[in-house]
Amino acid sequence: MLARTMSRRLGAARGRTLASLSFPSIVGVQWRRCASGTGKRVAVVLSGCGVYDGSEITEAVAVLTHLSRAEASVRCFAPDADQMHVVDHRSGKEMNPARNQLQEAARIARGDVAALATLRVADFDMVCFPGGFGAAKNLSDFANAGPDMKVAPDVAAVIADFHGSKKTIALCCIAPVLAASCIRGVKVTVGSDDASDPMWPFAGTAEAISEMGGQHVVTDEGGVCVDEANRVVTAPAYMANSAPHVVYDGVGNMIDAALKLA
Repeated sequence: MLARTMSRRLGAARGRTLASLSFPSIVGVQWRRCASGTGKRVAVVLSGCGVYDGSEITEAVAVLTHLSRAEASVRCFAPDADQMHVVDHRSGKEMNPARNQLQEAARIARGDVAALATLRVADFDMVCFPGGFGAAKNLSDFANAGPDMKVAPDVAAVIADFHGSKKTIALCCIAPVLAASCIRGVKVTVGSDDASDPMWPFAGTAEAISEMGGQHVVTDEGGVCVDEANRVVTAPAYMANSAPHVVYDGVGNMIDAALKLA
């Protein structure tokens, strides 16, 4: 029934069926519509699909939605590489087979996602990194190495290029560790630094940021840290045990602040 309904809506006028439609062509139409605004050009870097081994979906969707509302022209990217591992999001256990970050990110981007290696800083005014454990497992090895972390070379290159070009970098949730590792002395937030507060189960990340040479700024759930000198904007998002609407609004605050710098 659903397939027949979609088929009528998408292709019946031209005598086509849903099965005959090219999904990349559908994505292309959607991309052109989103890109028709007069706003800033923003690259969004994903790391898979799912909080425990890729991009956090609520955060990623919030980023894309707020950018859309601001009439930004958006393009998604992800590394064309396997995830560190794959996690069954129901049981929390590792599972097989391996999954590719680019292919998984396409689930969030509705297919319109490019390999991170193709991102060119000259084409964009701003880059945004949603959170999720993918930022700490795939875009870097922070999940295993802590303050001794290394950022994946293509990710480090993107951050260095945007920073060197004095273009805005926005990161939320755990992703600010990427900036702390790549930009000496940068001011970022992951929310609270009180590891005893059950509301903030990942507050120990603030200490790791300091150990890497960054400056951690304490904020509340909806807060934003703006480092104007480095053009870096960060927000806690799901570093707190927040309700989805609080995360959505907090990400919106980050996007609003970042676009003002871009």
